[in-house]
Amino acid sequence: MLAIHHVSFLITDCEISEQFYSKVLGLEPSKSRPDLGFPGIWYDLKGLQIHLIQEKIPYHMDFIPEHGGRDRHLALSTKNLSNIINKLEQMNISYTRSKSGRAAIFFRDPDLNVLEIIENLER
Repeated sequence: MLAIHHVSFLITDCEISEQFYSKVLGLEPSKSRPDLGFPGIWYDLKGLQIHLIQEKIPYHMDFIPEHGGRDRHLALSTKNLSNIINKLEQMNISYTRSKSGRAAIFFRDPDLNVLEIIENLER
């Protein structure tokens, strides 16, 4: 294996997800996504792609862990975690801090997919 190429999340509405990923993470949809016969959005992020795939009912989940760190998730790094926290608070999006004490937070997108943001000052 060489590297992670992409991560996929199931979503229910491309418009709602595009607004979320644009406003919260500052991502712009990729123009490289071909017509795959179903709605979705791709994002390019420094050698990694995020694929959002629209489905009518992505999952029936009887159990959703309270803390995102105990759920499947995508972890992204940032140089300024406080900027993301400020955005989340302004948009009334709840988050939890890492239980390990690291400078990291977890929050969910509109379809309950978990995102972790880790402060990484070295990159």
